Amino acid sequence: MVKVCFYFQAHQPYRIREYSIFDIGKNSAYFHEQKNREILKKVANKCYLPMNAVLSELLRKHPEFKVSFSFSGVLLEQLEKEAPEALKSFQDLVKTGRVEILGETYYHSLSFLYSKDEFVRQVRLHAEKVKKIFGVNPKVFRNTELIYNNELAKWVEDLGYSAILAEGADHVLQWRSPNFVYKPQGAQKMRLLLKNYKLSDDIAFRFSNRGWEQWPLTAEKFAQWVGAFNGSGEVINLFMDYETFGEHQWPDTGIFDFMRRLPREILKHPDNSFVTPAEAAKLQPVAELDIPYLVSWADIERDVSAWTGNEMQRAALAKIYEIEKAVQESGDAQLLEDWRKLQTSDHFYYMCTKWFADGDVHKYFNPYESPYDGYLAYMNILNDVRLRLEAKHG
Repeated sequence: MVKVCFYFQAHQPYRIREYSIFDIGKNSAYFHEQKNREILKKVANKCYLPMNAVLSELLRKHPEFKVSFSFSGVLLEQLEKEAPEALKSFQDLVKTGRVEILGETYYHSLSFLYSKDEFVRQVRLHAEKVKKIFGVNPKVFRNTELIYNNELAKWVEDLGYSAILAEGADHVLQWRSPNFVYKPQGAQKMRLLLKNYKLSDDIAFRFSNRGWEQWPLTAEKFAQWVGAFNGSGEVINLFMDYETFGEHQWPDTGIFDFMRRLPREILKHPDNSFVTPAEAAKLQPVAELDIPYLVSWADIERDVSAWTGNEMQRAALAKIYEIEKAVQESGDAQLLEDWRKLQTSDHFYYMCTKWFADGDVHKYFNPYESPYDGYLAYMNILNDVRLRLEAKHG
């Protein structure tokens, strides 16, 4: 018996504007409001609204069908303000009782790597936001960019979560299969769900690639691949960005029709079913998995080098967390909000110089001509933040 677990990540950052040295001390409006509004509305119209309509249709047609989402807090804020109709369509999905919402860091940050205190604060802020908007309490955790190690699992377990998601990278699994539930080393009751990256990426990245030997990918073919794991796997975790549907894979690729047909084809096999992550976590773990180093779902390396791989990124990250105590003690709510928005992982991703095979991914939605432009704008903003802190502390 194979259970299919769909998980979609939905996130859009507050992108910062081109902030020059001449703005320092004179302008504390760091974020590009117009660009952020335009991108959000574009994604809502191309992805969120049409794909939510597809999911709504599938949930009506197939009582066995289930999916899950993780929304960054900053996306939920933008949806409330700029695309309330899209937010309502997500709320309507959750009301069916077959759409699970996962927990994460509110600001889609790398805080776990740099400040455990800030990490805990953001996880709690996110849970409060999810409860307010959707009326549910997240039970399963998904860290920013699927960044994971043993230590994270223990922290998240202590925060009350029952399971956590991670990348089923080959160097992590070695001879093991991602199609089972595992127990993280050092955790007690926590369960670990690993992404089947091959099948996930077949949809997320290869679907429209006419040079791929499996193109065109049909629902029938994909369902056969899933069914082939009967007897050699318990749960197929299909994790991907929600923007896959309509944005990364345009409507004319057939991605929406593919998804409309997929549940029916998967359910044709009598031993197949769908589960949410919380339901998958109830399966008995087959082994304890030791992952002492950091892994993520980014790039071919599946590590954190997309955000910390060069000196610019490391310098920017060091500076933003260096001022944590001063910001917290400032008593300035706007300053605290700005500081947290500046922690979003996208800002450091835009500074990445690892183009080569991963270049197209790094350029997507990138507001800068080059990583160096992103770094300069970011560091200029941090200089202005320092001036604001000095003014507060005298």
